[in-house]
Order: sequence, then C-alpha cells, then structure tokens
Amino acid sequence: MHDEHKMEIFACRNSEPLAREIAKHLGVELGKSCLLTFSDGEFQPAYDESVRGADVYIVQSTNPPVENLFELLLMIDAAKRASAHKVTAVIPYFGWARQDRKDRPRVPIGAKLVANLLTAAGCDRVMSCDLHADQIQGFFDVPVDHVYAQSIFLPFIKSLNLEKLSIAAPDMGGAKRANSYAKKLGCPVIICHKTRAKANVVDNIIAIGEVEGRDIIIVDDMIDTAGTLCKAADVLMEMGAASVRACASHGILSGKALENIANSRISEVIITDTIPSNNPEKFKGTKIKVLSVAALFAEVIDCVYNDASTSHIFSRLENL
Repeated sequence: MHDEHKMEIFACRNSEPLAREIAKHLGVELGKSCLLTFSDGEFQPAYDESVRGADVYIVQSTNPPVENLFELLLMIDAAKRASAHKVTAVIPYFGWARQDRKDRPRVPIGAKLVANLLTAAGCDRVMSCDLHADQIQGFFDVPVDHVYAQSIFLPFIKSLNLEKLSIAAPDMGGAKRANSYAKKLGCPVIICHKTRAKANVVDNIIAIGEVEGRDIIIVDDMIDTAGTLCKAADVLMEMGAASVRACASHGILSGKALENIANSRISEVIITDTIPSNNPEKFKGTKIKVLSVAALFAEVIDCVYNDASTSHIFSRLENL
C-alpha cells in the first residue's frame, strides 16, 4: 500500500453491516461518522475524523426510501469539501436502475438522473454489483467498476452437485445472463417468456426448453415481489421439473415476497447481502440463503486503491 493517500472506508446507515465486513476483509477500521437529525426529518451527516488527502470509499446501497440515496450524496459532498483526494461511491445495489430507458411516453430515465446526481455531488468513481443493464455504466462520466455476483453463485451452484442441472431465465431480458451461467456450468438453458398485465403483475408465463426431470436454477439480477419468480417456478414444476431453485444478486423482497416464496414450489432462493435486511433473523427457517459480497468488493477496492488491474477478477470468473 502506498502512504501518499490513506484508504478510508465509511458507511452510510443503510449499509453499515456490509461496510464493516468489507473493512474487515481489507484489514482496516471502518471510518467514524455521525448523523444529525432535525425534528422535521432533515438530516446532516458528518465525518468524525479527518479525510484530507485520503482515498475515501463510501458504502451505501441506494434502494428506497430515497433518504438512502440522498445520504450518500451528502456524504460524497462532505468528503469533497473536507479535501478528500478521491471519493468512490461503493453502491452494491444501484437503485432506480430499472428506469434505464423510456419504455413509454412521458417517463423519466431515473438511472441516468441518479448517475448525474452522483457526479454533481463530486463522486470520482463508482463501484456496483450486477447493474440491471450493463449499459448503465455508460450513464456515468466517471469510471465504473461493475462486479458480478456470478463469481459467488457459480461455486455455490457447483457445490449442489445437481446431475440434471438446467439454468433458466425468468424472462427474455435475462437470456444473456442465463446463457453465461449455463456456458460456465456446461448445462442447457430454459427461457421463460412472460407477459405483464401491469407493473409487478405477471399475466402469463411460457417455458421454452427441456424441463422434464431437470433440476432447474432460475438466475436473475433482482427479486422484488417474487411474483415472476414464483409463477415461473410453479410453471416449471407443472411441466415436470425435478426441482426449482433461484439465484438473484439483489433481494429487494418487497410486499408479500417472503410469503409468495414460502407458498411457492420453489425449494431454495439464494441472494446476496447487497440490500441489507433490517432484521437478519427474518430469513431463519425460510427458503432464503444469503451469500456475502463483502470479499468481492474488498478485492476490487484493494485493486483500485493500489492502482492494480481488476481484469484478473474477470479472468477468474471465466475459469470458474
């Protein structure tokens, strides 16, 4: 490590447990910060130690409520005004990513707006995991380190030792991701074609591919209400699948998601800790298993801090 600019890892409230784990993997202490809250709900974060000349990494997933995003923006601004050398926003889950295009008239492109806000706040670099669409990287005018949870999920899938494994995409948009998994695992792909009645409401699902007798793992970037996932799992089981599991990087799990999963024919759901759970105990006794991205982000931060290439991380992914 170079001495010129010290490494400082800070956490916003939403992602403190993950930030603490990242700092632990890096062998550094989590930086000290505090938050002043006014009676009307306005808040003001502050650093409790000097960040002058430091390479500052601020960990925060920007899932709703919007306070999570705004707290990150304020932390970035505070670091720049305190003369930090470089400020990197470590955003394990990049919120508003589903708004990456105008899919109907008179709607915003929320992902681009968030990218602009981060740049305006003074962000020098962004790190994120499994963006909803790869092209979101192009919304930024600063470098983006895009890491893939695939490097965590692939070893786990291999450890299951499923003889008749097939990988499924929950919709046509996930075909590229499913194909990437299937290629590395040497197994067939199943594509689920869905039609939506409206947002978060799936009308119908048709599975394309050999399903009967297969142990199927549905791969996706996020699980929100789990409506699509559970319906896809039920359709696959009705078509004769031996078992259905799911891997998704971001466990949003809003609304009746946990109830939907519990009542579905899916046997296991594997997610990462990019979106923190307010109550870690809530997954005990459920079908949900959580894998950590802390070591993965720590490795990328270490490479960036030491001006080293991150290409070996992607090379390792190719060789899994």
